[in-house]
Amino acid sequence: MPDDKDHFDAGIKIRRDMFGEAGSVKQIEAATPFVAPFQDVLTRYCFGEVWDRPGLDRKTRSMLTIAMLACLSRPVQLRTHVRGAIQNGVSVDEIREVLLHVMIYGGVPAASDSFNHAAEVLQEMGLD
Repeated sequence: MPDDKDHFDAGIKIRRDMFGEAGSVKQIEAATPFVAPFQDVLTRYCFGEVWDRPGLDRKTRSMLTIAMLACLSRPVQLRTHVRGAIQNGVSVDEIREVLLHVMIYGGVPAASDSFNHAAEVLQEMGLD
């Protein structure tokens, strides 16, 4: 059975794949003593255990994450995960479809804000 180090190593790999060095190793290295435990749990549990589970591929997890963050009106995390979704193979068209689905099930205001945030990220990435 994997231990904490195994989960941390898996988590840091997934974070690096999705968000690069700035969104993985550098965030952990820059963490203050107050934030360091959060970064550790985030890496081990969120990415090393949940994102690394075999039941869903990363592309599907990215689309689900975008939908949930849009519904929760979490623009900072949404912007981060739009970038990660592109790295995980989610197309611009699929991101659009996810946000249209959010409009129906999460509400027009959540979708409207999320479309604006996602469009800004995609434009920054040269994809829109």
